[in-house]
Amino acid sequence: MENKNMLDKVTPPPLPDAAVNNHSAEENYGIIDWFKKCIRNYVNFSGRARRKEFWYFSLVYMILAIFAMIIDAIIFDAETGPVYIVVALGLALPSIAVGIRRLHDTGRSGWWFLISLITLIGGIVFLVFCANDTKPETNKWGLPAK
Repeated sequence: MENKNMLDKVTPPPLPDAAVNNHSAEENYGIIDWFKKCIRNYVNFSGRARRKEFWYFSLVYMILAIFAMIIDAIIFDAETGPVYIVVALGLALPSIAVGIRRLHDTGRSGWWFLISLITLIGGIVFLVFCANDTKPETNKWGLPAK
């Protein structure tokens, strides 16, 4: 029973005419919907995140960061001013959580996230891990994300 409640918190309820698949509602998600899903799950380090969720979150994060840098450059005459710092700190925990859930979806432990701390090489390895396809079998982190 506790697993079902956890699943309900992670994924939105299906559309009324949807079949048994709980992920059918996600078929109609747009970029902002995927971003909002990550924000809602900002402290959920268990479970799985499909590629679409991770990459759309990363895209919106980059757009917000660039927009914040532009605002800082205009108002404060600096690239990394207070607006950028607020955006970066506000989205740090959700980005770590979605990165760990993405690693879970590829069959890896969330501890592999620490490899991104290694300069250049670690970031590239982490991006390759996140670009891998979803493992279709159920693993210790739950059902496949798609």
